[in-house]
Amino acid sequence: MFESAEIGHAIDDREYDKQVPALREALLDVQYELKQQQRFQVIVLINGIEGAGKGETVKLLNEWMDPRLIEVRTFDRPSDEELAHPPAWRYWRQLPAKGRMGVFFGNWYSQMIQNRVHGKIKDAALDQAINDAERLEQMLCDEGALIFKFWFHLSRKQMKKRLKALEDDPLHSWRISPLDWQQSKTYNRFVRFGERVLRRTSRDYAPWHVIEGVDANYRSLAVGNILLEGLRAALAQPAQTVHQAMAPLGASLDKRNLLDALDLSLALDKDDYKQRLVEEQARLATLLRDKRMRRHALVAAFEGNDAAGKGGAIRRVCAALDPRQYHIVPIAAPSEDERVQPYLWRFWRQIPPRGQFTIFDRTWYGRVLVERVEGFCSQSDWMRAYGEINDFEEQLTDAGVIVVKFWLAIDQHTQLERFKAREKTPFKRYKITEDDWRNREKWPAYREAVGDMVDRTSTEIAPWTLIEANDKHWARVKVLRTLNDAIEAAFKRDK
Repeated sequence: MFESAEIGHAIDDREYDKQVPALREALLDVQYELKQQQRFQVIVLINGIEGAGKGETVKLLNEWMDPRLIEVRTFDRPSDEELAHPPAWRYWRQLPAKGRMGVFFGNWYSQMIQNRVHGKIKDAALDQAINDAERLEQMLCDEGALIFKFWFHLSRKQMKKRLKALEDDPLHSWRISPLDWQQSKTYNRFVRFGERVLRRTSRDYAPWHVIEGVDANYRSLAVGNILLEGLRAALAQPAQTVHQAMAPLGASLDKRNLLDALDLSLALDKDDYKQRLVEEQARLATLLRDKRMRRHALVAAFEGNDAAGKGGAIRRVCAALDPRQYHIVPIAAPSEDERVQPYLWRFWRQIPPRGQFTIFDRTWYGRVLVERVEGFCSQSDWMRAYGEINDFEEQLTDAGVIVVKFWLAIDQHTQLERFKAREKTPFKRYKITEDDWRNREKWPAYREAVGDMVDRTSTEIAPWTLIEANDKHWARVKVLRTLNDAIEAAFKRDK
């Protein structure tokens, strides 16, 4: 894959000086058009051989374009905070907003290649990292991101020659680090594993561009023109992407789904409730203080019918805990900052570090529930989201996060009674809105969406727990018991 990047590509100074003014003007034009449209973000991944001009090229792009709209991020050795989170967390939180460009040094490719070169991981782990990178990029591109992937290349002879020249130059010797010379010793392994990564991850939606790094003029013009052509093509696309026709998921022939199988008559009397509640709260408090929790984080995801008692259940979960141990994230309609990012971005940012507990009151499942039913996204968006959500939760569980998901279910009669009770109670009136009444009219559509959601996202690693919530006492105790069982199961798997 690197043969064409070792043949001595070069542009003389006269031709370079002739092309640069028009290229700079055109790049600024598309950059400002990108900012004005704010339809997608641009992610530029910088990888390749040390000494091949990666840093110089990015520096030049900042000179040619408006640096206020470019965010350069360097991902060196993970910090303690980053190590306490799933690996992808550090990249998600640094994504540029729509209308902006993010340049990532030391990105997910750099980490996996270096780890394999130095024997920190085996081929199986490298293959898994490659698969994770593909899924991440596919998801970002499906959400509208434009990804440029550059590999700056030098032959081994060219690399040593360039490093020696820089080392001998008093003005530039500071740019040479021990890592540069170390890579010259592992060049063959680096290129071999680099080729494997490029071959596996060069896709139509995010292809690799291999740039020969010997001649600065050629290197700079090549990168500039690739960015220009890619941005022009993306900006010329229609604002509303045309999606292909898709087959429906299909309905149950006997009109029954999982919610119909719930026994909503389950209940606890007051005395039994009080005893079990205290027992489960004490159990949860003890488990969260257990030293084994240092290897885990806990995420509780609450969804359910309006007035199903999510707030009350959450309050009982938190009642026996130290407030420093948990964080509650209420999810409403996305803010302006959240709308300019992929939809999972706002959830990735809230994933807790090891030893901590985060409760989501409404969740990432809004894409396949309210957004699906209300038409806030296309069918292709919510159909695609099932797989993206499963990938998201798999990444969390692989990193030691315990994911517990609840759907609190009530029947229509119980919901109506609670709606009317809220309207009559002064301190509860804020809980009932016009949207609640309107959503009630779409009960069958939400029922169907919930069934599809559970069928497609209740997995071994992150199963759904359906809570019979007509009786609030039963629901609260079952939520607590399920959390405790999940934590204890994770502790057993650690052995």
